[in-house]
Amino acid sequence: MQHVSEILRNYLFLIPVVVLILTELAKVSVRTVQEGESFWSGHWVKWLFRPGGIPSSHSAFVTSLLIVVGRKMAFTSVEFAIAFVFACIVWYDAMSVRYQVGKQAEVLNRLQHWKHFSEQLGHSFMEVIAGIAFGSAVTALGIWLS
Repeated sequence: MQHVSEILRNYLFLIPVVVLILTELAKVSVRTVQEGESFWSGHWVKWLFRPGGIPSSHSAFVTSLLIVVGRKMAFTSVEFAIAFVFACIVWYDAMSVRYQVGKQAEVLNRLQHWKHFSEQLGHSFMEVIAGIAFGSAVTALGIWLS
């Protein structure tokens, strides 16, 4: 059986995947506390892998990917530049485009009553920053373990 450090060293892409899963669990935990529900009630399942919330799992994932690519390919590589542009697009989309679509859904829901549109689609600036910080910290831990 391979040791965890050997697995992470050979399969660096696993770090962003672990970051994504841990971020979703953190987001669900925050949401459970905000709603004042017991974690053991099982209501947290409905918030798993849903858009919105703190920390942003999209932001954490692309931040982790960015760090892993920089570490593996060098921070001056073309691959890192591509990962950086990709991360910037995801961060911008989370804060701007999807956030505004959520606000439009809120207005549409007030104007009509035949269909309910999801209003929690995007992230605030702080949710994205929290995702970046969470993703960076967990990635640093994963790299340290490898």
